Amino acid sequence: MANVTLREKKIANDKSSLYLDYFPPIISPKTGKETRREFLKLSVYNNPSSLIEKEHNKTTIEFAQIIRAKRLVQIKNREFGFKDNIEFNINMVDYYNTIVLEYYNKGSHNNYMTWKASFNYFKKFIGKKLNSKNLSIEIVKKYRNFLLTTSTLKSPKTTLSQNTASSYYKHFVYILKRAYKEHIISEDLAQHTEYIKEEETFREYLTEEELKILWNTEIKLPQVKRAALFSALTGLRYIDIENLTWEMVFNDNHQGQYIKLREQKTGNIQNHPIPIEAFEILKLEETTTGNIFLGLTYYKVSRTLKKWISDAKIHKKISFHNFRHTYATLQLANGTDLFVVSKLLGHKNISTTQIYTKVMDKNKIDAANRIKLNLNGI
Repeated sequence: MANVTLREKKIANDKSSLYLDYFPPIISPKTGKETRREFLKLSVYNNPSSLIEKEHNKTTIEFAQIIRAKRLVQIKNREFGFKDNIEFNINMVDYYNTIVLEYYNKGSHNNYMTWKASFNYFKKFIGKKLNSKNLSIEIVKKYRNFLLTTSTLKSPKTTLSQNTASSYYKHFVYILKRAYKEHIISEDLAQHTEYIKEEETFREYLTEEELKILWNTEIKLPQVKRAALFSALTGLRYIDIENLTWEMVFNDNHQGQYIKLREQKTGNIQNHPIPIEAFEILKLEETTTGNIFLGLTYYKVSRTLKKWISDAKIHKKISFHNFRHTYATLQLANGTDLFVVSKLLGHKNISTTQIYTKVMDKNKIDAANRIKLNLNGI
């Protein structure tokens, strides 16, 4: 008698990977060879310690059980000569939530919160349930229009910004692509989508003088100041600074000080040169091994940063990420080649880096100062 069992295999980070155990073995459609295992690319926490981790386990196991049930029916149908006509019909709200929870330990906390917010708007539009077989191109289009017209969850009088709507809709399109790839929906609905165009925004940056003022301005948590100025001198993202260890910092006669960096966002590995001032900032943390910036959290940084900027009498809207923008803009302003800046920032496409040329367009600045009039008294 054929059977399919859901099992777990322990993996790194105190988690377990979920897989299906077939008896008797089946022929893998990928390799054409006999196998008893089908890994589902799903994982659970072995010892969930928070509500998010417990919710992740519950939702993920429920989804895995749906796959197990379908596989069992498929095998039974083949045994009795029936056509394999079983289709997934799962709740897309739960499916979306499963993917959001995957981001809890993947990348930055900020990225997870963005995914969670996008899920909340999808739930606001759909409600508690939408069966996968009822998902249609009409619903996809209606959801796009909903994001462009809906108010924010925090304030019913404020409309969701177009750039935020664009970001959330990209998440939804990813859900569609993944659902089609995993045979949860039978039609590739993502190919019929029209992305929401982002509005061009100004990327705020700080001048060299403003950075000096900030360095000399008192702050409640000096560690936040050091991390922010280190970002402005190196272009590193917050998540890369939070995870930076002394074992990643090197010095040799040819390259000077540099960091062997695996970027959390892209996964790229590179030797990232840093100036002497940045290295001196690291030494101020007074750590010698392991993480350099101990106890740094995005919540602490965000809460402390706003008052620090205000106390420095800098009237710009500055987040921690703007220190990375500052690095890029000042590099271009000081004549660094665009391609080199792109490599320093770890961008995959130079078009991403070209955004900064609009902030610091030296040709426009030079042109603006070409007309000179000798006006009396000026």
